[in-house]
Amino acid sequence: MSAEFSETFHFCVLNMPTQVRPSQLASWLESVRVHGHPVVLDVREPAELQQAGIRADGFELVTIPMGAMPQRLSELDPARPIACLCHHGIRSMQVAVFLKARRFEHVANIAGGISAWSAELDPTVPRY
Repeated sequence: MSAEFSETFHFCVLNMPTQVRPSQLASWLESVRVHGHPVVLDVREPAELQQAGIRADGFELVTIPMGAMPQRLSELDPARPIACLCHHGIRSMQVAVFLKARRFEHVANIAGGISAWSAELDPTVPRY
């Protein structure tokens, strides 16, 4: 393994966003609250938001579609804890990595997305 590869690998591992299941979110929010009022960042598209949404409970809910993230990055405070949410957890993981690469400190990905949210936390949230 080359030194450059090893250094890059270690940087990536150390800077990977935390993975949090919806059932673990309240605990994660509480653990990071010392860094500011937490944000759940929903990165789904507007049509998806109309199909299924969540209630802000113990966090601020911010909606910025993944494709608009680079242009709207300044709307987010890098010091506040942010948990990213999408449909199944893939796009939100990409956004979480994007935020970590831009020195956002307390970032998590909500693994399984809103689909898991419906299954684990709130069955009234429609699955699509």
